[in-house]
Amino acid sequence: MKFWFVGAGAIGSYIGGSLAAAGHDVTFSEQPDAAAAIAAQGLVLTRDGQPQTVRNFRIFGSTAEVLDAGPYDVAVVALKSFDTPAFLDSLIATGRELPAMLSLQNGVANEPLLASRLGADKVLSGTVTTAVGKPGMGQVVEEKRRGVGIATTHPLAASLLAALNDASLNGIGYPDAAAMKWSKLLTNLTGNATSAILDEPVGALFADPRSYRIELAVLRECLAVMAALGLRPTDLPGTPVRALALGTKLPRFIAQPALAKALGGGRGDKMPSFHIDLRSGRGQTEVRFLNGAVAEAGAAHGVPTPVNRLLTDTLEALSSGQLPLDTYRHNPDALLAQL
Repeated sequence: MKFWFVGAGAIGSYIGGSLAAAGHDVTFSEQPDAAAAIAAQGLVLTRDGQPQTVRNFRIFGSTAEVLDAGPYDVAVVALKSFDTPAFLDSLIATGRELPAMLSLQNGVANEPLLASRLGADKVLSGTVTTAVGKPGMGQVVEEKRRGVGIATTHPLAASLLAALNDASLNGIGYPDAAAMKWSKLLTNLTGNATSAILDEPVGALFADPRSYRIELAVLRECLAVMAALGLRPTDLPGTPVRALALGTKLPRFIAQPALAKALGGGRGDKMPSFHIDLRSGRGQTEVRFLNGAVAEAGAAHGVPTPVNRLLTDTLEALSSGQLPLDTYRHNPDALLAQL
């Protein structure tokens, strides 16, 4: 297969670099300066603790150049969800024939948006559970290999899974795209918004009975929305989502220490994405595509989701500067008071 990776961020560089290292035809698009730097130095891909420099790929600084070098079997989209509309606008404006799009993005809104603009036959659903770090431009580190989920409802799914597994990426097929994406959303919710708002690591959130109450409510609301949608939690590659869902039903003295260890212990000092985005001052996070998606779906199906709604509104206010960053810092009681 011929792959076009939209962006050379952590996920795109990891998946694309691994495919290129295995001999597949890979092209990246990236901002011009970054594209020139990566073209000169190659991608430094670290897997199983072993770094290797990958050079057998193409990278261009504009969409027009990428399309000129096509055609492609699939374009892999791993952008932040808030960047998807602008990407689509620029893509459609070219007036060119476009390949099928595989979304590896978090949240549940990207595939419907892509389908509305390109047609449902052009869209594949996927999710990445492998933990990946990006210490610098053109550098990517596999922190914990889990795998890549691909919905098997598209004709290209079998070929795509074969390519992923040829590159030892542990591709696994899922017949229910919605259950796969909502199960990944459930895992993305754990400790994410609350960590950013309270400026606390995930382990501390699940260890503190006060913030644990908030985390438990976040997950229970998501599970209630999934039930209203007719979706069951589905285990993802290397990720026991059903056990996480079960943990929300167990007595606190059993579930809390187990969740604190499972969700916080393996992260070390690494903070969740919302915390990183908020503290970097970029002005926005993906909270409206994660906690916000739970709140919107809950409103549409008559499921109360006050905690996810509050976390969405609070984090957006902190990101935009409407609230000072230290409003709830290390103060779960203040956040609980709002609930």
